[in-house]
Amino acid sequence: MADERLERMRRMLREESEKKNGGSRNSSGDKASYPYWNIPEKNTATIRFLPDRDDNNPWFWVEKQVCKLPFEGVSGGERPSSTPVVVNVPCVDMFGDTCPIIAASRPWWKTDEALARKYWKKRSFIAQGFVVSSPFEEADLPENPIRRLILGPSLLEKLKAGLVDAEMENTPIDYINGTDFKIKKTRKSDYNNYDTSEWSRRTRALSEAEQIAIENYGLFNLKDFIGARPDANGIAMIKAMFEASIRGDPYDMDSFGAHYKPYGAFNSGAAPDGVDDFTTTPRETGASFARAEPVRETARTEPGEVTGTGADMQNIISKLKEKMPAAH
Repeated sequence: MADERLERMRRMLREESEKKNGGSRNSSGDKASYPYWNIPEKNTATIRFLPDRDDNNPWFWVEKQVCKLPFEGVSGGERPSSTPVVVNVPCVDMFGDTCPIIAASRPWWKTDEALARKYWKKRSFIAQGFVVSSPFEEADLPENPIRRLILGPSLLEKLKAGLVDAEMENTPIDYINGTDFKIKKTRKSDYNNYDTSEWSRRTRALSEAEQIAIENYGLFNLKDFIGARPDANGIAMIKAMFEASIRGDPYDMDSFGAHYKPYGAFNSGAAPDGVDDFTTTPRETGASFARAEPVRETARTEPGEVTGTGADMQNIISKLKEKMPAAH
């Protein structure tokens, strides 16, 4: 494996070259996210998760939170419309700020649960790894085989369950003694279901090709894909959009369109039920969030629930402390 300083220089040279060419390996069209929701029913994809490039992240995933703001139409701009739209905005709770949407909707759980559920934050978890095997063919595969995966809460629970299993002797992201994960898709009601997903029972060293890919491309810094932290003006804009949505006003393209793009006005209808849409492209500003790959899971946090920093995570940390060697 290349030493850390050499890899850093290689990464900086790649980034410099990409900027000169006006592109980025992290652009929204790079096909980097693996669409595991396209797995045929009763089939399995095998994934090998990799560590975050950020050494300060003890996990191999990061949490992303968004709130969905529905509007009955769009006003202003070049194409006003009466078609219903949905605008995804960051829930700034994930940055340690106070989210105006969550603060306002929290009391509604006692008075109007349907309304609270409508505006409550949706969670996804972004990870990265190799697609060892896939039961479907993808068109236009990315050159970089290190893929991003946007996981819903139920899949994350499957990952965590394996981490506390006494039979797992090494961290699954270890390059030599790690473990593959099997995403198994079934159907439950109208939604994709992944309850039978599980860790492999055997350890597997990364192949030579996989190790070369890590050397050549480097790992993603997962925080780059949760969006930038909105400043005070950005939070004020989120609050203004939320209040407009509650009043039943149309989405104001002139006021908000430069920062947030509605889904549904200029494409095929509103976001389907049960589909959580999350940004997979890093943003340079604190406002812009766009529609990306769907996660077909019911995903909702109850009031007061914090994922990734609560007692469950502390419990996992303590159980893994003796068997989480640093990734090679």
